Amino acid sequence: MNQYKNEIIIFVSFILMISAWFFKQAQIKQQTVDSVKIEASLSEVKSVIGLMNLWKDKKIVKKVLKLKSLVSPSKVKWHKKSNTVTTSFKKLSSIEVNRLMNKILNIPIEIVHLKIAKMNSLYNLEFKCKW
Repeated sequence: MNQYKNEIIIFVSFILMISAWFFKQAQIKQQTVDSVKIEASLSEVKSVIGLMNLWKDKKIVKKVLKLKSLVSPSKVKWHKKSNTVTTSFKKLSSIEVNRLMNKILNIPIEIVHLKIAKMNSLYNLEFKCKW
């Protein structure tokens, strides 16, 4: 045993060195995974903040009220209550429906109910949204 004392010390130190290297590699890999998760979380937070700023916009009400003026008043039943609008459009042409849908989809609102019914060549559109 005494004659192999130096070799045993070298062997144990070599084992410790290899285990330390594997530990270091595992920590580096974990750090990169954590940094990717943090970047993803930050991007989500930034998008949520952007959406919150968009939804706080005071001009949303004006944009929603513009929907009322896109077609003639005889075709519109309009009911606004706080941050909710319920409306019904009757006897619309396809051009009017397309114009309304483009405007509706470009406004940052939550669509609660949307129903489009075709009767012959005219359309009826029921719409409820909130913001």
